[in-house]
Amino acid sequence: MAKEKTAYVCSNCGQESPKWVGKCPSCGQWNTFKEIRLSSESTRKTAATAASVGHALRQNRAMRLSEIEGRDDPRIDMHDQELNRVLGGGLVPGSIVLLGGEPGIGKSTLSLQTMLALKDRRILYISGEESAHQLKMRAERLLHQQETGSDHLLILCENSLEQIFEHIREEKPELVVIDSIQTIATDEVESSAGSIAQVRECASQLLRFAKTSGVPVILIGHITKEGTLAGPKILEHIVDTVIQFEGDQHYMYRILRSMKNRFGSTSELGIYEMRQDGLRQVGNPSELLLTGEHQGLSGVAISSAIEGVRPFLVETQALVSTAAYGTPQRQATGFDQRRLNMLLAVLEKRVGFKLMQKDVFLNIAGGLRVTDMAMDLSVIAAVLSSNVDTPIENGWCMAGEVGLSGEVRPVNRIEQRIAEAEKLGFNHIILPQYNMQGFNRKKFTIEMHPVRKVEEALRALFG
Repeated sequence: MAKEKTAYVCSNCGQESPKWVGKCPSCGQWNTFKEIRLSSESTRKTAATAASVGHALRQNRAMRLSEIEGRDDPRIDMHDQELNRVLGGGLVPGSIVLLGGEPGIGKSTLSLQTMLALKDRRILYISGEESAHQLKMRAERLLHQQETGSDHLLILCENSLEQIFEHIREEKPELVVIDSIQTIATDEVESSAGSIAQVRECASQLLRFAKTSGVPVILIGHITKEGTLAGPKILEHIVDTVIQFEGDQHYMYRILRSMKNRFGSTSELGIYEMRQDGLRQVGNPSELLLTGEHQGLSGVAISSAIEGVRPFLVETQALVSTAAYGTPQRQATGFDQRRLNMLLAVLEKRVGFKLMQKDVFLNIAGGLRVTDMAMDLSVIAAVLSSNVDTPIENGWCMAGEVGLSGEVRPVNRIEQRIAEAEKLGFNHIILPQYNMQGFNRKKFTIEMHPVRKVEEALRALFG
Protein backbone atom coordinates (compact mmCIF):
# COMPACT_ATOMS: atom_id res chain seq x y z
CA MET A 1 0.00 0.00 0.00
CA ALA A 2 1.42 3.38 -0.99
CA LYS A 3 2.31 5.78 1.78
CA GLU A 4 -0.26 8.50 2.29
CA LYS A 5 0.98 11.96 1.26
CA THR A 6 0.20 14.99 3.37
CA ALA A 7 0.79 18.72 3.13
CA TYR A 8 0.16 21.80 5.27
CA VAL A 9 -2.05 24.73 4.28
CA CYS A 10 -2.37 28.13 5.96
CA SER A 11 -6.00 28.60 6.98
CA ASN A 12 -5.63 32.38 6.67
CA CYS A 13 -4.17 32.84 3.17
CA GLY A 14 -4.02 29.36 1.59
CA GLN A 15 -0.21 29.15 1.41
CA GLU A 16 0.99 25.53 1.05
CA SER A 17 4.06 23.98 2.66
CA PRO A 18 5.48 20.43 2.64
CA LYS A 19 6.12 20.67 6.39
CA TRP A 20 4.62 22.47 9.36
CA VAL A 21 5.92 25.95 10.13
CA GLY A 22 4.97 28.18 13.03
CA LYS A 23 4.72 31.46 11.13
CA CYS A 24 3.22 31.69 7.65
CA PRO A 25 5.81 33.18 5.26
CA SER A 26 3.02 34.70 3.13
CA CYS A 27 0.66 36.44 5.56
CA GLY A 28 2.80 36.43 8.71
CA GLN A 29 0.17 34.78 10.93
CA TRP A 30 1.21 32.33 13.64
CA ASN A 31 -0.08 28.75 14.12
CA THR A 32 -2.34 28.81 11.07
CA PHE A 33 -0.89 25.79 9.19
CA LYS A 34 -3.21 22.77 9.20
CA GLU A 35 -2.40 19.31 7.92
CA ILE A 36 -4.35 18.01 4.93
CA ARG A 37 -4.14 14.77 2.98
CA LEU A 38 -3.22 15.05 -0.66
CA SER A 39 -5.45 13.44 -3.29
CA SER A 40 -4.98 9.69 -3.42
CA GLU A 41 -5.64 7.46 -6.43
CA SER A 42 -9.24 6.88 -5.35
CA THR A 43 -9.77 10.60 -4.87
CA ARG A 44 -8.47 11.27 -8.36
CA LYS A 45 -10.91 8.69 -9.70
CA THR A 46 -13.75 10.44 -7.88
CA ALA A 47 -12.61 13.77 -9.33
CA ALA A 48 -12.56 12.27 -12.81
CA THR A 49 -16.08 10.97 -12.24
CA ALA A 50 -17.19 14.42 -11.13
CA ALA A 51 -15.67 15.97 -14.23
CA SER A 52 -17.40 13.50 -16.51
CA VAL A 53 -20.91 14.01 -15.08
CA GLY A 54 -23.08 15.15 -17.99
CA HIS A 55 -20.28 15.34 -20.56
CA ALA A 56 -17.34 13.22 -21.62
CA LEU A 57 -13.87 14.44 -20.78
CA ARG A 58 -12.35 16.55 -23.54
CA GLN A 59 -8.84 16.01 -24.82
CA ASN A 60 -6.87 19.24 -24.51
CA ARG A 61 -4.13 20.35 -26.87
CA ALA A 62 -1.85 23.34 -27.08
CA MET A 63 -3.13 26.06 -29.40
CA ARG A 64 -1.66 29.18 -30.91
CA LEU A 65 -3.15 32.41 -29.69
CA SER A 66 -4.26 33.22 -33.25
CA GLU A 67 -6.20 29.92 -33.41
CA ILE A 68 -8.31 30.69 -30.36
CA GLU A 69 -11.71 32.12 -31.22
CA GLY A 70 -12.42 35.35 -29.41
CA ARG A 71 -16.05 35.48 -28.31
CA ASP A 72 -18.16 36.44 -25.36
CA ASP A 73 -20.16 33.59 -23.89
CA PRO A 74 -23.85 34.41 -23.50
CA ARG A 75 -24.62 35.11 -19.87
CA ILE A 76 -27.58 33.76 -17.94
CA ASP A 77 -30.04 36.48 -16.97
CA MET A 78 -30.76 36.07 -13.23
CA HIS A 79 -33.92 38.25 -13.48
CA ASP A 80 -32.40 40.43 -10.77
CA GLN A 81 -30.85 43.72 -11.92
CA GLU A 82 -28.75 44.14 -8.77
CA LEU A 83 -27.33 40.60 -8.93
CA ASN A 84 -26.71 40.88 -12.69
CA ARG A 85 -24.79 44.11 -12.13
CA VAL A 86 -22.55 42.60 -9.44
CA LEU A 87 -21.90 39.51 -11.57
CA GLY A 88 -20.87 41.71 -14.49
CA GLY A 89 -23.98 41.29 -16.65
CA GLY A 90 -25.26 37.86 -15.63
CA LEU A 91 -24.07 34.39 -14.67
CA VAL A 92 -21.41 32.92 -16.96
CA PRO A 93 -22.07 29.27 -18.02
CA GLY A 94 -19.55 26.90 -16.46
CA SER A 95 -18.54 29.37 -13.75
CA ILE A 96 -18.46 28.74 -10.01
CA VAL A 97 -19.65 31.56 -7.73
CA LEU A 98 -19.15 31.85 -3.98
CA LEU A 99 -21.76 33.85 -2.03
CA GLY A 100 -20.59 34.68 1.49
CA GLY A 101 -22.16 36.46 4.40
CA GLU A 102 -22.77 36.42 8.14
CA PRO A 103 -25.34 33.98 9.62
CA GLY A 104 -28.88 35.29 9.26
CA ILE A 105 -27.98 38.07 6.83
CA GLY A 106 -30.18 36.63 4.04
CA LYS A 107 -27.89 34.48 1.85
CA SER A 108 -30.36 31.61 1.58
CA THR A 109 -33.25 34.00 1.05
CA LEU A 110 -31.43 35.76 -1.79
CA SER A 111 -30.42 32.51 -3.50
CA LEU A 112 -33.83 30.86 -3.15
CA GLN A 113 -35.66 34.01 -4.29
CA THR A 114 -33.42 34.25 -7.34
CA MET A 115 -33.84 30.57 -8.21
CA LEU A 116 -37.63 30.84 -7.96
CA ALA A 117 -37.54 33.67 -10.51
CA LEU A 118 -35.47 31.64 -13.03
CA LYS A 119 -38.41 29.76 -14.49
CA ASP A 120 -36.69 29.08 -17.80
CA ARG A 121 -33.96 26.95 -16.18
CA ARG A 122 -33.95 23.53 -14.54
CA ILE A 123 -32.32 24.15 -11.15
CA LEU A 124 -31.10 21.76 -8.46
CA TYR A 125 -31.02 23.40 -5.03
CA ILE A 126 -28.96 21.33 -2.59
CA SER A 127 -29.34 22.15 1.10
CA GLY A 128 -27.09 20.68 3.76
CA GLU A 129 -28.48 22.83 6.57
CA GLU A 130 -32.27 22.97 6.24
CA SER A 131 -34.90 20.33 5.70
CA ALA A 132 -37.17 20.21 2.68
CA HIS A 133 -40.08 21.34 4.86
CA GLN A 134 -38.20 24.48 5.96
CA LEU A 135 -37.35 25.33 2.37
CA LYS A 136 -40.97 24.80 1.38
CA MET A 137 -42.19 27.27 4.01
CA ARG A 138 -39.61 29.84 2.93
CA ALA A 139 -40.55 29.42 -0.73
CA GLU A 140 -44.25 29.88 0.10
CA ARG A 141 -43.44 33.09 1.92
CA LEU A 142 -41.40 34.37 -1.04
CA LEU A 143 -44.09 33.31 -3.53
CA HIS A 144 -46.92 34.80 -1.49
CA GLN A 145 -47.51 37.62 -3.97
CA GLN A 146 -46.78 35.52 -7.06
CA GLU A 147 -49.33 33.34 -8.81
CA THR A 148 -46.96 31.16 -10.80
CA GLY A 149 -45.53 27.89 -9.52
CA SER A 150 -42.01 26.60 -9.05
CA ASP A 151 -41.91 23.23 -10.84
CA HIS A 152 -38.54 24.11 -12.38
CA LEU A 153 -36.84 24.05 -8.95
CA LEU A 154 -35.70 20.70 -7.54
CA ILE A 155 -34.88 20.50 -3.82
CA LEU A 156 -32.33 18.00 -2.47
CA CYS A 157 -31.28 17.71 1.18
CA GLU A 158 -27.90 15.93 1.08
CA ASN A 159 -24.45 16.24 2.64
CA SER A 160 -22.51 13.61 0.67
CA LEU A 161 -20.69 14.88 -2.41
CA GLU A 162 -20.84 11.45 -4.07
CA GLN A 163 -24.62 11.31 -3.67
CA ILE A 164 -24.90 14.87 -4.99
CA PHE A 165 -23.12 13.89 -8.21
CA GLU A 166 -25.43 10.89 -8.58
CA HIS A 167 -28.48 13.15 -8.39
CA ILE A 168 -26.89 15.60 -10.83
CA ARG A 169 -26.34 12.73 -13.29
CA GLU A 170 -30.01 11.70 -12.97
CA GLU A 171 -31.66 15.13 -13.00
CA LYS A 172 -29.32 16.89 -15.47
CA PRO A 173 -29.88 20.41 -14.05
CA GLU A 174 -28.89 23.62 -15.84
CA LEU A 175 -27.80 25.32 -12.61
CA VAL A 176 -26.68 23.94 -9.23
CA VAL A 177 -26.89 25.74 -5.87
CA ILE A 178 -25.18 24.34 -2.76
CA ASP A 179 -26.17 25.72 0.63
CA SER A 180 -23.62 25.61 2.14
CA ILE A 181 -20.18 24.38 1.09
CA GLN A 182 -19.13 23.92 4.74
CA THR A 183 -21.78 21.20 5.23
CA ILE A 184 -20.75 19.07 2.23
CA ALA A 185 -18.25 16.22 2.70
CA THR A 186 -16.65 13.58 0.50
CA ASP A 187 -15.89 10.03 1.68
CA GLU A 188 -12.38 10.22 0.24
CA VAL A 189 -11.21 12.69 2.91
CA GLU A 190 -11.00 11.45 6.49
CA SER A 191 -12.12 14.57 8.32
CA SER A 192 -15.35 16.22 9.37
CA ALA A 193 -17.39 18.48 7.13
CA GLY A 194 -16.20 22.09 7.16
CA SER A 195 -12.55 21.23 7.72
CA ILE A 196 -9.85 22.64 5.48
CA ALA A 197 -9.33 19.34 3.65
CA GLN A 198 -13.07 18.78 3.07
CA VAL A 199 -13.85 22.30 1.87
CA ARG A 200 -10.83 22.31 -0.43
CA GLU A 201 -11.52 18.89 -1.98
CA CYS A 202 -15.29 19.44 -2.40
CA ALA A 203 -14.77 22.85 -4.00
CA SER A 204 -12.14 21.44 -6.36
CA GLN A 205 -14.39 18.62 -7.55
CA LEU A 206 -17.32 21.00 -8.04
CA LEU A 207 -15.01 23.27 -10.04
CA ARG A 208 -14.05 20.36 -12.33
CA PHE A 209 -17.72 19.53 -12.80
CA ALA A 210 -18.62 23.15 -13.67
CA LYS A 211 -15.77 23.62 -16.14
CA THR A 212 -16.28 20.33 -17.99
CA SER A 213 -20.09 20.29 -18.10
CA GLY A 214 -20.76 24.02 -18.59
CA VAL A 215 -23.29 23.98 -15.71
CA PRO A 216 -22.75 26.98 -13.38
CA VAL A 217 -22.47 26.27 -9.66
CA ILE A 218 -23.34 28.70 -6.86
CA LEU A 219 -21.76 27.97 -3.48
CA ILE A 220 -22.96 29.60 -0.27
CA GLY A 221 -20.34 30.10 2.44
CA HIS A 222 -20.32 31.35 6.01
CA ILE A 223 -18.38 34.27 7.46
CA THR A 224 -16.26 33.79 10.58
CA LYS A 225 -16.18 36.19 13.54
CA GLU A 226 -13.06 37.77 12.01
CA GLY A 227 -15.14 38.69 8.94
CA THR A 228 -13.53 36.24 6.51
CA LEU A 229 -14.99 33.30 4.65
CA ALA A 230 -14.99 30.16 6.77
CA GLY A 231 -12.57 27.47 5.66
CA PRO A 232 -9.22 28.02 3.97
CA LYS A 233 -8.51 31.16 2.02
CA ILE A 234 -7.72 28.90 -0.92
CA LEU A 235 -11.48 28.52 -1.40
CA GLU A 236 -11.50 32.07 -2.77
CA HIS A 237 -8.68 31.16 -5.16
CA ILE A 238 -10.60 28.16 -6.54
CA VAL A 239 -13.84 29.90 -7.47
CA ASP A 240 -14.35 32.37 -10.33
CA THR A 241 -16.40 34.95 -8.46
CA VAL A 242 -16.64 35.87 -4.77
CA ILE A 243 -19.70 37.89 -3.72
CA GLN A 244 -20.19 39.12 -0.18
CA PHE A 245 -23.60 39.90 1.30
CA GLU A 246 -23.20 42.64 3.89
CA GLY A 247 -25.42 44.53 6.26
CA ASP A 248 -26.53 44.83 9.86
CA GLN A 249 -29.23 42.46 11.05
CA HIS A 250 -30.80 45.36 12.96
CA TYR A 251 -31.29 47.34 9.73
CA MET A 252 -33.40 46.43 6.74
CA TYR A 253 -30.84 47.23 4.03
CA ARG A 254 -28.34 44.77 2.55
CA ILE A 255 -25.32 45.40 0.32
CA LEU A 256 -24.17 42.86 -2.29
CA ARG A 257 -20.50 43.48 -3.10
CA SER A 258 -18.17 41.69 -5.53
CA MET A 259 -14.80 40.84 -3.94
CA LYS A 260 -13.40 38.91 -6.92
CA ASN A 261 -14.76 38.48 -10.44
CA ARG A 262 -12.92 36.90 -13.35
CA PHE A 263 -15.72 37.96 -15.72
CA GLY A 264 -16.40 41.54 -14.67
CA SER A 265 -15.60 44.48 -12.43
CA THR A 266 -15.11 44.16 -8.68
CA SER A 267 -16.25 47.72 -7.99
CA GLU A 268 -19.96 47.09 -8.53
CA LEU A 269 -22.46 46.73 -5.72
CA GLY A 270 -26.14 45.87 -5.39
CA ILE A 271 -28.51 47.19 -2.75
CA TYR A 272 -31.52 45.34 -1.32
CA GLU A 273 -34.17 46.03 1.27
CA MET A 274 -35.09 43.13 3.54
CA ARG A 275 -38.85 42.72 3.86
CA GLN A 276 -41.21 40.13 5.28
CA ASP A 277 -41.84 38.73 1.79
CA GLY A 278 -38.18 38.66 0.73
CA LEU A 279 -35.59 41.05 -0.63
CA ARG A 280 -36.59 44.12 -2.65
CA GLN A 281 -34.17 45.59 -5.17
CA VAL A 282 -33.26 49.23 -4.49
CA GLY A 283 -32.97 50.80 -7.92
CA ASN A 284 -32.21 54.30 -6.59
CA PRO A 285 -29.49 54.02 -3.92
CA SER A 286 -29.94 57.64 -2.87
CA GLU A 287 -33.24 56.73 -1.20
CA LEU A 288 -31.17 54.54 1.13
CA LEU A 289 -28.22 56.83 1.72
CA LEU A 290 -30.08 60.13 2.21
CA THR A 291 -31.80 59.62 5.55
CA GLY A 292 -34.13 62.57 5.25
CA GLU A 293 -34.52 66.07 6.61
CA HIS A 294 -31.44 67.42 8.42
CA GLN A 295 -32.11 71.14 8.24
CA GLY A 296 -30.57 73.00 11.16
CA LEU A 297 -28.28 70.09 12.15
CA SER A 298 -24.53 70.60 12.08
CA GLY A 299 -22.02 67.95 11.04
CA VAL A 300 -23.94 66.71 7.98
CA ALA A 301 -22.63 67.03 4.41
CA ILE A 302 -23.86 65.45 1.16
CA SER A 303 -21.38 63.98 -1.31
CA SER A 304 -21.96 62.84 -4.89
CA ALA A 305 -20.14 59.48 -4.96
CA ILE A 306 -19.75 56.69 -7.48
CA GLU A 307 -19.32 52.96 -6.85
CA GLY A 308 -18.64 51.07 -10.07
CA VAL A 309 -20.78 52.90 -12.63
CA ARG A 310 -23.57 53.93 -10.25
CA PRO A 311 -23.74 57.52 -9.00
CA PHE A 312 -25.52 58.19 -5.74
CA LEU A 313 -25.63 60.82 -3.04
CA VAL A 314 -24.15 59.89 0.34
CA GLU A 315 -24.87 61.58 3.64
CA THR A 316 -21.68 62.06 5.67
CA GLN A 317 -22.17 62.62 9.41
CA ALA A 318 -19.46 63.92 11.75
CA LEU A 319 -19.31 64.69 15.45
CA VAL A 320 -16.48 66.72 16.98
CA SER A 321 -16.30 67.09 20.75
CA THR A 322 -13.72 67.87 23.42
CA ALA A 323 -11.62 64.84 24.36
CA ALA A 324 -12.90 63.67 27.74
CA TYR A 325 -10.04 61.33 28.63
CA GLY A 326 -7.01 63.29 27.45
CA THR A 327 -6.24 61.14 24.41
CA PRO A 328 -8.48 62.15 21.47
CA GLN A 329 -10.40 59.40 19.68
CA ARG A 330 -10.66 58.98 15.91
CA GLN A 331 -13.36 56.57 14.78
CA ALA A 332 -14.92 56.08 11.34
CA THR A 333 -17.81 53.84 10.28
CA GLY A 334 -18.03 53.12 6.56
CA PHE A 335 -14.92 55.16 5.76
CA ASP A 336 -11.18 54.45 5.87
CA GLN A 337 -9.96 55.59 9.28
CA ARG A 338 -6.40 56.18 8.06
CA ARG A 339 -7.72 58.52 5.39
CA LEU A 340 -9.79 60.32 8.02
CA ASN A 341 -6.61 60.94 10.04
CA MET A 342 -4.95 62.32 6.92
CA LEU A 343 -7.85 64.67 6.20
CA LEU A 344 -7.85 65.91 9.80
CA ALA A 345 -4.13 66.66 9.46
CA VAL A 346 -4.82 68.62 6.25
CA LEU A 347 -7.62 70.53 7.97
CA GLU A 348 -5.32 71.48 10.82
CA LYS A 349 -2.17 72.26 8.83
CA ARG A 350 -3.60 73.89 5.69
CA VAL A 351 -6.82 75.49 6.95
CA GLY A 352 -5.76 76.30 10.52
CA PHE A 353 -8.45 74.57 12.60
CA LYS A 354 -7.02 72.96 15.73
CA LEU A 355 -8.50 69.53 16.30
CA MET A 356 -5.62 67.99 18.24
CA GLN A 357 -7.48 67.82 21.56
CA LYS A 358 -10.88 66.87 20.18
CA ASP A 359 -12.64 63.57 19.52
CA VAL A 360 -13.77 63.05 15.91
CA PHE A 361 -16.41 60.48 14.97
CA LEU A 362 -17.42 59.90 11.35
CA ASN A 363 -20.32 57.87 10.00
CA ILE A 364 -21.61 57.13 6.50
CA ALA A 365 -25.42 57.00 6.73
CA GLY A 366 -27.18 53.84 5.59
CA GLY A 367 -24.49 51.38 6.67
CA LEU A 368 -22.58 51.65 3.38
CA ARG A 369 -18.80 51.34 3.13
CA VAL A 370 -17.61 53.92 0.57
CA THR A 371 -14.17 53.88 -1.06
CA ASP A 372 -14.64 56.77 -3.51
CA MET A 373 -11.93 59.42 -3.08
CA ALA A 374 -14.47 62.10 -3.99
CA MET A 375 -15.83 61.75 -0.44
CA ASP A 376 -12.87 63.72 0.95
CA LEU A 377 -14.47 67.12 0.50
CA SER A 378 -17.70 66.15 2.26
CA VAL A 379 -15.75 64.58 5.16
CA ILE A 380 -13.83 67.81 5.75
CA ALA A 381 -17.00 69.89 5.41
CA ALA A 382 -18.92 67.69 7.89
CA VAL A 383 -16.06 67.78 10.43
CA LEU A 384 -15.74 71.56 10.21
CA SER A 385 -19.53 72.00 10.40
CA SER A 386 -19.63 70.01 13.63
CA ASN A 387 -16.57 71.76 15.03
CA VAL A 388 -18.02 75.25 14.64
CA ASP A 389 -21.60 73.97 15.20
CA THR A 390 -22.82 75.61 12.00
CA PRO A 391 -25.14 73.61 9.69
CA ILE A 392 -24.63 73.43 5.95
CA GLU A 393 -27.57 74.87 4.03
CA ASN A 394 -29.97 72.51 2.28
CA GLY A 395 -29.44 72.02 -1.43
CA TRP A 396 -25.64 71.84 -1.28
CA CYS A 397 -23.57 68.80 -2.25
CA MET A 398 -19.93 68.30 -3.23
CA ALA A 399 -17.40 65.99 -4.86
CA GLY A 400 -13.63 66.25 -4.76
CA GLU A 401 -10.46 64.50 -3.65
CA VAL A 402 -8.27 66.40 -1.20
CA GLY A 403 -4.47 66.28 -1.48
CA LEU A 404 -1.89 66.71 1.28
CA SER A 405 -1.20 70.29 0.28
CA GLY A 406 -4.87 71.18 0.64
CA GLU A 407 -5.65 71.24 -3.09
CA VAL A 408 -8.92 69.80 -4.44
CA ARG A 409 -7.99 67.19 -7.01
CA PRO A 410 -10.19 66.18 -9.98
CA VAL A 411 -12.53 63.18 -9.89
CA ASN A 412 -13.87 60.90 -12.61
CA ARG A 413 -17.39 60.72 -14.13
CA ILE A 414 -18.14 64.31 -13.21
CA GLU A 415 -21.19 64.56 -15.48
CA GLN A 416 -22.87 61.57 -13.83
CA ARG A 417 -22.30 63.07 -10.41
CA ILE A 418 -23.81 66.40 -11.43
CA ALA A 419 -26.79 64.73 -13.13
CA GLU A 420 -27.57 62.66 -10.02
CA ALA A 421 -27.43 65.75 -7.79
CA GLU A 422 -29.67 67.70 -10.13
CA LYS A 423 -32.15 64.83 -10.40
CA LEU A 424 -32.59 64.77 -6.62
CA GLY A 425 -33.27 68.50 -6.43
CA PHE A 426 -29.94 69.94 -5.27
CA ASN A 427 -29.26 73.55 -6.24
CA HIS A 428 -25.50 73.89 -5.62
CA ILE A 429 -22.56 71.54 -6.14
CA ILE A 430 -18.88 72.15 -5.32
CA LEU A 431 -16.49 70.65 -7.85
CA PRO A 432 -12.73 70.65 -8.56
CA GLN A 433 -11.65 73.45 -10.85
CA TYR A 434 -9.73 71.05 -13.10
CA ASN A 435 -12.92 69.14 -13.97
CA MET A 436 -14.45 72.27 -15.50
CA GLN A 437 -11.96 72.46 -18.37
CA GLY A 438 -13.88 71.94 -21.61
CA PHE A 439 -17.07 71.23 -19.65
CA ASN A 440 -20.41 72.45 -21.01
CA ARG A 441 -22.32 73.97 -18.10
CA LYS A 442 -25.39 74.71 -20.17
CA LYS A 443 -26.52 71.08 -20.04
CA PHE A 444 -27.34 71.45 -16.33
CA THR A 445 -29.39 73.93 -14.34
CA ILE A 446 -27.67 73.26 -11.02
CA GLU A 447 -25.27 76.02 -9.94
CA MET A 448 -21.63 74.84 -9.97
CA HIS A 449 -18.89 76.15 -7.69
CA PRO A 450 -15.43 75.15 -8.99
CA VAL A 451 -12.67 75.33 -6.35
CA ARG A 452 -8.90 74.76 -6.31
CA LYS A 453 -8.26 74.56 -2.56
CA VAL A 454 -10.09 73.42 0.51
CA GLU A 455 -10.29 76.99 1.81
CA GLU A 456 -12.32 78.03 -1.25
CA ALA A 457 -14.78 75.18 -0.73
CA LEU A 458 -15.25 76.03 2.95
CA ARG A 459 -15.66 79.72 2.10
CA ALA A 460 -18.44 78.84 -0.40
CA LEU A 461 -20.22 76.73 2.24
CA PHE A 462 -19.86 78.90 5.32
CA GLY A 463 -19.11 82.35 3.87
